[in-house]
Amino acid sequence: MNTSTLALALLVMLAVGGVAYALIYPILSGEKRAEKRRKEFAGPTAIRSVDREAAARAKRGQVAQSLKELENREKARHKLTLETRIAQAGLTWTRRTYYTVSATASVVTGLVLFLASGNAAMGAAGLLVGALGLPAWFLKRCKAKRLKTFGIAFPDALDVIVRGIKAGLPVNDCLRIVASEANEPVKGEFRQIVEAQALGLPLADACGKLYERMPCAEANFFGIVIAIQQKTGGNLSETIANLSRVLRERRKMRDKVQAVSMEARASAAIIGTLPPAVAFLLYLTSPKYIELLWITQAGKLALVCSAIWMTIGVLIMRRMINFDI
Repeated sequence: MNTSTLALALLVMLAVGGVAYALIYPILSGEKRAEKRRKEFAGPTAIRSVDREAAARAKRGQVAQSLKELENREKARHKLTLETRIAQAGLTWTRRTYYTVSATASVVTGLVLFLASGNAAMGAAGLLVGALGLPAWFLKRCKAKRLKTFGIAFPDALDVIVRGIKAGLPVNDCLRIVASEANEPVKGEFRQIVEAQALGLPLADACGKLYERMPCAEANFFGIVIAIQQKTGGNLSETIANLSRVLRERRKMRDKVQAVSMEARASAAIIGTLPPAVAFLLYLTSPKYIELLWITQAGKLALVCSAIWMTIGVLIMRRMINFDI
């Protein structure tokens, strides 16, 4: 056997040994088992990470959908019917009753102004004011008073719900407690929520309709909190407790701003009432001196200009001392 044959055999043996080593060594050393074990551990972790990300995206999508639905409902509520305005004022009138009251107020106001002035134009103006102005003003005043009472008592009702949930009572039982024990108008509004649930309406929708009857920030916040909690879950008692604390802080801030701005309000009231009061006192003491304002043409022009500037000044002062919180 020559040298070349030995070298070739040696190279073949080395190649076969290298291939066998590359194939058999991972099995003998346990690398394949380790790699398999790493895949087994890494696989569920990656799957769990993907599941958590998907759940987070789904939760964000549910929250966004809930906020969008609430925004659409709020836009639809801007178109108020007469029945809705009467219900927001807390009155039990029908449409016919409202029109009857408007006609009565129109006739009485027009007759009083006509008898007081002896001018038919003033009587016609009284008819318009009594038919269109007084009933609408009365509804607005009743609504504002009712909303103010509701905003003061609403945090206490939320505290009752929080304590009931922490004590182990269902949410529906907590709502029934508020509907039977609270003061009006909170009592009546929660009674309507309970009745709506009894008819099969979901809790989120029943609480969302509260804002239609009580168009204030407190009712809107409550509907949003319940809707989001129903979609995403969470600790309802803690959420409502936070809402109650926020509403109380808003009330405290509003009262503080009102107290601080009381001096400016008094100054604006004095400035606004001083010119008419002085004119009335002058008419009582020297009627011949001041009656030139409505007898002469120049006086009438001065009265119109003065009324316009006084109105502008009052509106500016009102804008300066009113704060939206």
